[in-house]
Amino acid sequence: MPSFDIVSELNLHEVTNAVDQANREVSTRFDFKGSDSRYEFDNKETLTLKTETEFQLKQMLDILQNKLLKRGIDIGCLKINDPQTSYKQAQQTITLQQGIQTDFAKKIIKLIKDSKIKVQTAIQGEQIRVTGKKRDDLQETIALLRNQELELPLQFTNFRD
Repeated sequence: MPSFDIVSELNLHEVTNAVDQANREVSTRFDFKGSDSRYEFDNKETLTLKTETEFQLKQMLDILQNKLLKRGIDIGCLKINDPQTSYKQAQQTITLQQGIQTDFAKKIIKLIKDSKIKVQTAIQGEQIRVTGKKRDDLQETIALLRNQELELPLQFTNFRD
C-alpha cells in the first residue's frame, strides 16, 4: 500500500553554518563594535544570544533569522524565549524544536480524520505514518496539511507507491 511519513526535522549542519555566518556578521558590524556580542550553539537544541542591550538582542535575532532563511531552515521551528537583562548583559535563549510531540501528532491525525480522506494514520515515535489505497488520497492529505496554519513546520518523506 502507498504510504509516506510526516516529520519535523532540522538540518543541524545548516543551523551551525547559519550561526557561524551570523557570528561573523555581528563581529564586523559597526553598531556592535566594542560589545561582546555572540551566538552560542550547543549543536543540539539550544541557541543563546549574548550582548549588552535588549535592542542589540533584537538586531541579533533578526540577523539570525535572515541567515537561517537563506540556508533553507524554516524559522517556525524556533521557540524564542523572553530576554533576560542584567546590569551590563542581555541574553536570550532560543530552543530548536524537532520531532512531532504526541499531543501535536494527535492534532494532525484528528485533522486528517475530520477531512474524511480514506487514509490510515499511525504515530511512530516522533513521526506519523500515513497509508492509503490510492496515491491520490495521500497527495490530497499532503495538500491538506500544507494549507493548514500549524505551529511546527512539517516535511513529507519516504513516499512509497
